[in-house]
Amino acid sequence: MTKTIAAGLVASLLIATAAQAQAEAYTWTGVGINVQGANKCPTYKMTIDITIEGDKVSGRFQQEGRPERKFETTRNAQGVIKTKAELGQGNTIEVMGTINDKEQKIVLDGYCKFDAKKLTKK
Repeated sequence: MTKTIAAGLVASLLIATAAQAQAEAYTWTGVGINVQGANKCPTYKMTIDITIEGDKVSGRFQQEGRPERKFETTRNAQGVIKTKAELGQGNTIEVMGTINDKEQKIVLDGYCKFDAKKLTKK
């Protein structure tokens, strides 16, 4: 009987650990906001996809008609992320945001600003 209880506890622990490790995925599609004198940003359509696994954050974004770009970073205890993503030719874009139980937002800030104030859970 002790073996049965121990096996049940181990199984419960494995199920709980698997549930915690399950990835969360979010997406957003929208247009840019003008910055630094750029006036075409509202015509640029961007899609951002974010995957969270524990504290690890993986993202991809693609402006319509441009190559897909990726980034990886971590989030702190409050869910805040901040990194730079490579755009090519030595250019980067700032990636900032907060992804936690109460708030899911991300901003790409560079040649234009893409302000995803509300990510949609996939």
